[in-house]
Amino acid sequence: MHAIRFGIRGFAGASLIALGFAASPVLAKVPGEMPAGAPAGVPVSGPILSGRLYDATGVALPGARVTVEETEAQATTNLQGAFSIVTPDEAGDVTLRIDYLGRASVTHVVPAADRGRPVVLTMPPAAGPDHEVVVTGASLLDNTARALNQQRTADNTVTIISSDAIGRFPDPNIAEALQRAPGVGIERDQGEGRYINVRGAPSEWSAVSVDGIQIPSVDPTTRAVDLDTLPSDIVANLEVTKSLLPYQDADSIAGAVNITTRSPFDRKGFALTGMAGASYNQYGKGSDYRGSAAVSDTFGPDRQFGLLLSGSYSMTHRRPDNVENTWSQTPAGLRVTETLFKDYDTKRQRIAGTGAFEWRPSDRTHAWVRGTYARFEDDEYRDRIGILWSEGTLLSGSTDRAATYRNTRIEKQVRHRKQVNEIWSATAGIEQRLGEGAIRADVAYSESSQTYPRRDELLFRSSLRPTLSYDFSDSDLPGYSLFSSKEHLQLGTYSFRENAYRSNTTKNDEFTVAVRSDLPVGDLVTFSTGGKYRARHINADEERFRDRRSSAAPSQSLAGLLSDQESRNFGYDLGQRFGTGLVDAYFDATKAASERRLPQSLTADYTAEEKILGLFGMAKYVKDGTTLIAGLRVETTDFESSAPSVSRTGAVTTARGHNGYADVFPNLTLRQAFTPNLILRTALSRAINRPNFPQIAPRVLETTEGNTVRVEFGNPDLKPTLSNNVDAGLEYYIRPLGVISVNGFYKDLSDYRYTLTSTGVYNGVGGAILSRPVNARRGELYGVELNWQQQLSFLPGVLGGLGVFANYTYTKGSARFDGSYAGRSRFALPGQSTHMWNASVFYERGPVNLRVAYTKRSDYLDEINADNPALDLYWEGRGQLDVTGSVQLARGINLFAEGKNLTNTPGVRYFGQRYRTYEYEKFGYTVFGGVRVKL
Repeated sequence: MHAIRFGIRGFAGASLIALGFAASPVLAKVPGEMPAGAPAGVPVSGPILSGRLYDATGVALPGARVTVEETEAQATTNLQGAFSIVTPDEAGDVTLRIDYLGRASVTHVVPAADRGRPVVLTMPPAAGPDHEVVVTGASLLDNTARALNQQRTADNTVTIISSDAIGRFPDPNIAEALQRAPGVGIERDQGEGRYINVRGAPSEWSAVSVDGIQIPSVDPTTRAVDLDTLPSDIVANLEVTKSLLPYQDADSIAGAVNITTRSPFDRKGFALTGMAGASYNQYGKGSDYRGSAAVSDTFGPDRQFGLLLSGSYSMTHRRPDNVENTWSQTPAGLRVTETLFKDYDTKRQRIAGTGAFEWRPSDRTHAWVRGTYARFEDDEYRDRIGILWSEGTLLSGSTDRAATYRNTRIEKQVRHRKQVNEIWSATAGIEQRLGEGAIRADVAYSESSQTYPRRDELLFRSSLRPTLSYDFSDSDLPGYSLFSSKEHLQLGTYSFRENAYRSNTTKNDEFTVAVRSDLPVGDLVTFSTGGKYRARHINADEERFRDRRSSAAPSQSLAGLLSDQESRNFGYDLGQRFGTGLVDAYFDATKAASERRLPQSLTADYTAEEKILGLFGMAKYVKDGTTLIAGLRVETTDFESSAPSVSRTGAVTTARGHNGYADVFPNLTLRQAFTPNLILRTALSRAINRPNFPQIAPRVLETTEGNTVRVEFGNPDLKPTLSNNVDAGLEYYIRPLGVISVNGFYKDLSDYRYTLTSTGVYNGVGGAILSRPVNARRGELYGVELNWQQQLSFLPGVLGGLGVFANYTYTKGSARFDGSYAGRSRFALPGQSTHMWNASVFYERGPVNLRVAYTKRSDYLDEINADNPALDLYWEGRGQLDVTGSVQLARGINLFAEGKNLTNTPGVRYFGQRYRTYEYEKFGYTVFGGVRVKL
């Protein structure tokens, strides 16, 4: 590994000189935008022929390879099926050969009279087993072909997931859809995917873009985008780039995710798609439903205008069960010091829409205006019973799995929290072909926000101080003596303790302007250049209130605030649930009079501004089956932040931080096609991950849950993480449809960023959990991805409808500190699972489509405890079984049914060893059914 690291660093330095010739540079192909027309090692002079490729239903076919048989010049169709290709100077007919995985190759003769105007080509329907025509539009194979054709013709290593293939899985949001891709794991919240981990890296190492424009995170604590905000049914394509090219932003060490929205030119003329259905959730009320629709058309004298509108809506109502146990170091050893039984009643609503207006007056000009909007609302009531073991005295005879405490404390709390995330973006651009070159300009604005219209809590404490015990012989569902002695059900012993109110508002916006151009020079080389300017502003404001005065107590007793609904967590009887209307009335009546908390209402706030200027240049050499890209990207970063600072005397000042730096990102990428279907890709590249905004801002965030106080500190001296990368992979595309591939990667990391957790005193409170981000001097992340997808059409009879989707990813990583923490200077990487699997068997024959899918990732580190390795926090690996099926009723109409998380697999976090369970949560299975329309 040391030799690899030395080689990469040598490459990074030498490339500054060796790649200097590329500084005049590129407009590389952007999926869905720039028509690919670079010839493969043949003269570039001659008339350019433009055209579009569709299937028999008028749906564009992307990723097809179009070849002029007379010269072997080649081009690739983009997302709208468009291509431009150089033809011979001589007058006469031109023969085009079209190669598209999943369908037989065809030829088309363009008469000499038609060479001066765009041509429209139609591929015949795909044939299944026994030459049976596959039902176009409902076919999983047809949609898989769209993805594999784009992957096959890409210059670098990418994974494509098409919109219709997403629809064949029960994946309601973007994060859930991406978990099916090789090397992508997800982090969940109450069973739903929220963040992604690409190749075992932290979630913030993967930038997320919509139509090539980065979108800012809604969460003020991270750069990672909450992908549960974005529903999966508003997209045309998901693209995960594993090895960057110089035209791409450098801030994606693990991989860049681009969400491509639909275009009115994805189909000929008028198009209408829709979906509607309802679901039942094992841990919910069965009132879930989801629907989406998209309509588009092209119009004008030559149908040069296109308009598209799409919308999506979903509502889920769930009641996951959750138990949390906090473990702490005591004189007797590690013991549970707090247990919280959390009974949730959660409604989640998603609303999203996209719009696009495009103008294509000729095959050389394309202009567009696009917009997207997504809103996610999480409205949650949470009833909680708490046992504060640390308020009592630990009796002798305890072990690491069982203990008894005298004088414990019992609490009962209700919380109403409403969280609203919003993301919207607008972009305008123009692309103009100039002879055999092209120029493109984009301007965009994106904005995200996270607000909490409600974050209200009411807490009661029991006067009883019982002797209680726990037993972790069953670490998932331990035994607690409370549920035998039932002191928590003695409602007359409870009295008002406090109310607490919090309001959080975070706004994160970004303005982007970009220009790119490319110019063919000679027969084999294209020089390209471009630049992008990004200006981002973040403002995070939090207010906190708390009232413990007797005047703040409810007029009703605890019993008077409860409903007749039973509150249970797994088999634990928690008594009766709070009446939601009663507690909301209390919150609304007392919120204005509650006392503002200082300094907490100030110290969590911060503002930040970040300006990034990126310039790139690259040269692309194409000859026969060889594509070689050499380039250089330079990015300058200017970051300023400020946060209120409160001294012990109460004086308020403003703390400020400033960071400015410039980084160079050389790139060398090789694509070698030994045959049209056997492709080698290698890349040497460099990437960056800038610190999360609150990590580098000079601020403090304090949160309290029960008796546990957590404090997060910013570090203005934090450095960005840089990574020198090696990627190599071999892909073999199987006829009629499939791929076998292996991809290896190695990332040499410097200034890797860790959050270290320790226990200390904060504002006079002992036992507080203190977290601070620090840089590790160096680290590494490496692994291998194996992928197999294939339609098993060679099997006899009805078995020919079977197919397989399977991938496995192995990753390993660590970082090393100069200093030692609890005797350790080397740590695993948070978010990195050693093993990730996806396995799916499908059956498709005629109008019937069935699919069984299983996905799993192994355990991964969540937080590091600097004082005690036994208190490092881990997520247990989790597997999930999903089943989908559909049947085509008529052309463009099919019924479907989905089953998600059929194994009801829990979400588990633990400290150090599996038996020290911190959080155990179950979400239940979901069954969803409905109808899809595609006209």
